[in-house]
Amino acid sequence: MAETESRMPEPLTVGREDNGAFWRVTLGGRKGNILDAALTEALAGVFAEAARAPSVKAVVLDGSGGHFSYGASVEEHLPGEVARMLRRFGSLLHVVLESGVVVLGAVRGQCLGGGLELVSLAHRIFAAADARFGQPEITLGVFPPAASVLLPERIGRAHADDLCLTGRVIGADEAKAIGLVDEVVAGDPADAALAWARAHLASKSASSLRHAVRAVRAGLTRRLRTDLPALERQYLDDLMRTADAVEGLEAFLAKRPPVWRDR
Repeated sequence: MAETESRMPEPLTVGREDNGAFWRVTLGGRKGNILDAALTEALAGVFAEAARAPSVKAVVLDGSGGHFSYGASVEEHLPGEVARMLRRFGSLLHVVLESGVVVLGAVRGQCLGGGLELVSLAHRIFAAADARFGQPEITLGVFPPAASVLLPERIGRAHADDLCLTGRVIGADEAKAIGLVDEVVAGDPADAALAWARAHLASKSASSLRHAVRAVRAGLTRRLRTDLPALERQYLDDLMRTADAVEGLEAFLAKRPPVWRDR
């Protein structure tokens, strides 16, 4: 009997709806849809392709397996990998913004860390009742550079401070109350996102929508270009030289409580 070849799951799948006007991009790959190098690069490729496809009006982002994403790979945060990880993820955010397409987030289950940073770029976020949102980086002794730029833009300084400084995880109803989520839905949030796109975007010019997207996001695009590189330098040159940043990451991977040295 021939051996069955073991294959890694695809990082994502792309479904094209309404003659290609709307794309449903479903994160897959590793358990929890971890935003590792393969998934990050695949997402950047999809948005680069969407930018070149003049008929695309909106991209719906959702996750497979009952969750949106547990966030970026903790292993890739360790010294030796973290610079490449930050560079890849920052590049993805720029590609998403510069694509000009409307982005709709559809969240079930966990949406944490880099997953929340990614979905924060969405123009509207639809969440199932079981959705959970958080920036838990501080519990690992680090901070989220992209969220430090994106969350104040979306939910205001006070709520961004709360999530980034406490690391707490909030439910869908609280996320809606603070403006992070636009709609909490009973069914599949991706279906709700597609229904919204059909109701509000199908009759619009794709090229005009792209000009409108770039216009309303011009300030955010400028801030991401200037502020994110400075925060990444702080992360790499200052934070990652502290004992606690490395301790927090290693403790997480070892499944033990961190022992902070406060330096």
